[in-house]
Amino acid sequence: MIRLEASPFTVDAAAPDGAPSRTISGIAVTYNTPATVADGTQVMFLPGSLPTDGRNPKLFNQHNSEQIIGIVNQRVDSDQAMLFSAKIAPTALGNEILTLCGMGIIDGVSVGVTPTKWHFNDQHIMVIEQAKWSELSTVSEGAFAGALITEVAASIPQDEPEISTIETEPTEETEPMSEVTATPVEAAQAPQPLWAEPARVFAMPTPGEYMAAMHIGGDTFAKVNLAYKAAVKKDQTALQAAAGDTATTDAPGLLPNPVLAPLVQNLNYIRPVVTSFGARALPNGNGTSFIRPTIGTHTSAAQQSPQNSVVSATTMVIDANQVERKTFAGSAEMSMQLIDMTDPAAMGLILNDLMGQYMLATDNYACTNLRSASINSGTWDGTSPENLLQAIYTAAYDASVGTNFFVDTMYTSVKVWQLLGQLVDDQNRPVFPAIGAPGLLGMNTLGAGNAASWSGQNPMGLNIVVDSQFDVIDENTLIVANASRAFECYENMRGMMSVDSPTTISRTFSYYGYFATFGAITDLIRNIDVTNL
Repeated sequence: MIRLEASPFTVDAAAPDGAPSRTISGIAVTYNTPATVADGTQVMFLPGSLPTDGRNPKLFNQHNSEQIIGIVNQRVDSDQAMLFSAKIAPTALGNEILTLCGMGIIDGVSVGVTPTKWHFNDQHIMVIEQAKWSELSTVSEGAFAGALITEVAASIPQDEPEISTIETEPTEETEPMSEVTATPVEAAQAPQPLWAEPARVFAMPTPGEYMAAMHIGGDTFAKVNLAYKAAVKKDQTALQAAAGDTATTDAPGLLPNPVLAPLVQNLNYIRPVVTSFGARALPNGNGTSFIRPTIGTHTSAAQQSPQNSVVSATTMVIDANQVERKTFAGSAEMSMQLIDMTDPAAMGLILNDLMGQYMLATDNYACTNLRSASINSGTWDGTSPENLLQAIYTAAYDASVGTNFFVDTMYTSVKVWQLLGQLVDDQNRPVFPAIGAPGLLGMNTLGAGNAASWSGQNPMGLNIVVDSQFDVIDENTLIVANASRAFECYENMRGMMSVDSPTTISRTFSYYGYFATFGAITDLIRNIDVTNL
């Protein structure tokens, strides 16, 4: 803890020649201390950020340029703060402010600066390295707790009330800020003047507010989280704040078991198949299904022979395919004690896992329906490169011969991905070598392999999508398809909802959404049976 004293600077109550002295002195800015400015931004001044030379700052009242009352005539910089002395003009307003300062009613000051060099630290605080100091204002309550008027020296003609000299010393204790390494950012253009004001105090956010902010994320959640931490610190008891000379062995019951954060995340919430095809917006409307039309029978055209004969004529038939909307959801019940007595981040971990499980469930549904919509186009024994080459080109032929479209993506289980990556030719060289592999390892060019990524291989020029949900359904899965036309996914992600249960003093959270899939052109979805696994 640092106890800030204003001892480095004092001002005499009267000038040596006996001339009237109308001065106030004290602390303009405490360094390394956060404060909140008018637009809500948190700022902190570094030592040396304010100049002590150049044009003297004007002295205003309440940052109002129409209430100019004097000028700052002395500036002294220290490691802890910028100290000042200001001369108050003998005007009616100046006399009034001087009287209020003498009575201790106005006991704070606030700087008005234009930052010229600054950066933001990891606590989202604007750290000012250099600034143009344009004015200093007398205020009843300043933004910085240590920005106080520590001395008032007044000598006023007898027709004005006599004001005695009042000396005070700030007793505000501030914690030193931890050093933050950040790259300074030069100002691209002159920003607007920065007016300091008292820091706003926020009430403890409710669990619902915290959950809503977490759902929104970004800057909203960061500010709510800061408000929570500030409220906890403000409301802590003397027992919680105690340090002294008490040893840990003196109060074993008060010491909690440490929990090392963050929680180990042992499951990656990804949807490779859904991502590959893309999740389209689920159509609005009533009912549990919707119609997806496709062409069942095309029109026809042929050479007319002989002339004046009837030309080819075929009526187009449109198939009305019914696509079912499926509901996917999960819920978790938490006691209000868990919500109220633990760090809100613990609740966030549970809710994040709930959303992740929804993602895995919808991906499993998409994998199941993709496999069901596929048409068989041969087999692969799981070991022979020649057999694999034959099976892939057979599937590509079956897809293209009736549609004029091409397959472009291979969908596999993790097991089949393993088999593909370890294929070698008759000289034990990788069939799918790593990109840039030296020497003989890079001779084969049927594709590339990468054990560190599922997307590193491209057998026969096909993009590869590996999904562990196939291993749950059937680890023999090897499908080649056209990712842009063959299969469609539709989704309406509804999100989080909650309800309180008074009888159990708990709250139940649910995450749900609607999901549907459709095999648009099944001829472009070709399955290759993998044997000998």
